[in-house]
Amino acid sequence: MKLTKKPVTGMKDILPREMEIRNYVIGMINDTYSRFGFTPIETPCVEHIENLNSKQGGENEKLIFKILKRGEKLKLAEAESEADLVDSGLRYDLTLPLSRFYANNANELPSPFKALQTGNVFRADRPQRGRFRQFRQCDIDILGESSNLAEIELILATTTLLGKLDFRNFTIRINDRRILKAMAAYSGFPEGSYDEVFIILDKMDKIGMDGVEKELLESGYEKESVDKYLELFRIITPDAAGVKTAKEKLTGFLDPEYADGLITIMNSVDAVKTADFRMKFDPTLVRGMSYYTGPIFEISMDEFGSSVGGGGRYDEMVGKFIGQPVPAVGFSIGFERIVMLLLERGYQVPGTAVKKAYLIEKKCSGEKIQETVRKAMQERAEGKTVNLLVMKKNKKFQKEQLTAEGYTEIEEIYTA
Repeated sequence: MKLTKKPVTGMKDILPREMEIRNYVIGMINDTYSRFGFTPIETPCVEHIENLNSKQGGENEKLIFKILKRGEKLKLAEAESEADLVDSGLRYDLTLPLSRFYANNANELPSPFKALQTGNVFRADRPQRGRFRQFRQCDIDILGESSNLAEIELILATTTLLGKLDFRNFTIRINDRRILKAMAAYSGFPEGSYDEVFIILDKMDKIGMDGVEKELLESGYEKESVDKYLELFRIITPDAAGVKTAKEKLTGFLDPEYADGLITIMNSVDAVKTADFRMKFDPTLVRGMSYYTGPIFEISMDEFGSSVGGGGRYDEMVGKFIGQPVPAVGFSIGFERIVMLLLERGYQVPGTAVKKAYLIEKKCSGEKIQETVRKAMQERAEGKTVNLLVMKKNKKFQKEQLTAEGYTEIEEIYTA
């Protein structure tokens, strides 16, 4: 059977140029987030299938890579359903594994616990620009803190990181799931219909107000409710004043504390931010995960045309494991998309060590080789990157390749 040299669909090989940037970004993530008090942890990429299918992952639960039982446990001939064949799967995000991790190790962790986690996740999704079936996520989460200080810290840490990577003029869109529900209740939608209404609302940026109106009416909702609902989006402005408007309009449907909390987050971040971005209240922001319970946020960049990160509060997820609620909120950057954008703009890793290459003539004596190796070892000790290579016949092409790889010093070594 002929072997296939291309990666499996949705996976990719990573070339040296990209790997250099990925390593740099990971280093910047660890350095920046640690300065905000986040502690690195690691969880397995394989999770129990009952955890992955716990109705908390939204659409991602349809994209799980499931793992068959192994050895004697796998009884194909006797299987009557999928449950007889599958007992685990690859994680589709880092939030569910973190919740299990915290539930299992809470007695050994500080409270609140500020977690930093990076790792590959897997979704049987349709591959497209910036989206793969295996991709790295980088999450920061705060567990055990119920105040809005957690959201403020997460947004500031994430935006500080993006600023250090030379991203500017991006937008942090923010909303609250409780405001979403209050708007739907105010408009007269039945509570059981909220999920469907939000799915349609989430298309606002693609199909516009008219498209959302059409889909809501076609789904059978009363015109009076649809008109009342969409009028809210026409009068609410994308700033703290818009949150105040929502608070006033939703009297009796929304606890004023939730709106005040969102205003506190927005004003606090704006007052102390170090990166160049803006906060935007977006009442159409939904986020697909059903586990969100409070403030939610996303990073939008014009150069990508879509979200490059997001997160929110999920106060009920840990409680699914231990039987009592634990305040929790997290923010994830789209690592693959960030790296893709850096590559597309020709980003150069700053402060890279001097790269020097020695091209050694093939017939050089052992003494000359030892002399060159000794010199290279000394230069490596001084912080240079030094590459020793046998000189090829097409020396010019070889030097051009090295220059393209960032070697600024190339020395030829001959016996005589």
